[in-house]
Amino acid sequence: MKIAFVGKGGSGKTTLSSLFIRHLAATGAPVIAVDADINQHLGPALGLDEAEAAALPALGERLPLIKEYLRGTNPRIASAAEMIKTTPPGEGSRLLRVREDNPVYDACATPVELEGDIVRLMVTGPFTDADLGVACYHSKTGAVELCLNHLVDGRDEYVVVDMTAGSDSFASGMFTRFDITFLVAEPTRKGVSVYRQYKEYARDFGVVLKVVGNKVQGRDDLDFLRAEVGDDLLVTVGHSDWVRALEKGRPPRFALLEDVNRRALHQLRTAADATYDLRDGQRYTQQMVHFHLKNARSWGNERTGADLAAQIDPSFVLGESAVSAASV
Repeated sequence: MKIAFVGKGGSGKTTLSSLFIRHLAATGAPVIAVDADINQHLGPALGLDEAEAAALPALGERLPLIKEYLRGTNPRIASAAEMIKTTPPGEGSRLLRVREDNPVYDACATPVELEGDIVRLMVTGPFTDADLGVACYHSKTGAVELCLNHLVDGRDEYVVVDMTAGSDSFASGMFTRFDITFLVAEPTRKGVSVYRQYKEYARDFGVVLKVVGNKVQGRDDLDFLRAEVGDDLLVTVGHSDWVRALEKGRPPRFALLEDVNRRALHQLRTAADATYDLRDGQRYTQQMVHFHLKNARSWGNERTGADLAAQIDPSFVLGESAVSAASV
């Protein structure tokens, strides 16, 4: 299952995504965790110290390797240099699986021990001083989008992405790459404004959107969220002593997380698992192609000097059946 956590800055989306990752790891589920936020906080939220987090390999810095591997023997792609973040897979492309070992994971994924299991953590890398005035952060998240375009995950396999804050998530087509999106909203006007933006933008793409109310302190907060987001409100989360200890760098055993918050995480997983049977590989692939053509026309063709529309394999549909046809 591909799962995104979104919300305005400071909403608690990174904390909640890290709790959800821990919850999955505690059950032994295979998990790939991806930090695609401009503020790289997922590593520390998963227990890494500052030095360990700073040393994580950045996906954006390994983009040539990623492109070369995913290109495989696809005859529609002349070279890795002609691949952009939206390049779709086709016959001959290499596809990624959650449980496998491959050169992309070897170079870009760091094993993190959580709750007696191992989670693969991948990060885009921070926006540095060298990027100021010459780069857009979304160019860094392009590696994540490219990987998601080539990833085939099965039931009870999880890819959890901590997205960049607010409406910046819509600067690429990556917001359509998920089975479900959890929008973390505080019970405030600013908190629900991001929900309204997301709901409007995502409507035409069939995005499954559920709201997680955070920092909910009482009935008034709950009533406010219900009035503002209606049936999209899935669950609410209140104060957590466990989270406060985590933020101090002294997290207790995860088994000591409050029962009410443990139940909330279980509801998130149940909602995510329920979307598996709703998958439509044809629609997913068509959306991939839609954004690829859009990027090709706006900048990709000019930058690469190639007609990127020619990369589209009209007979290819991403899904389990595509794995046996792909290069390995």
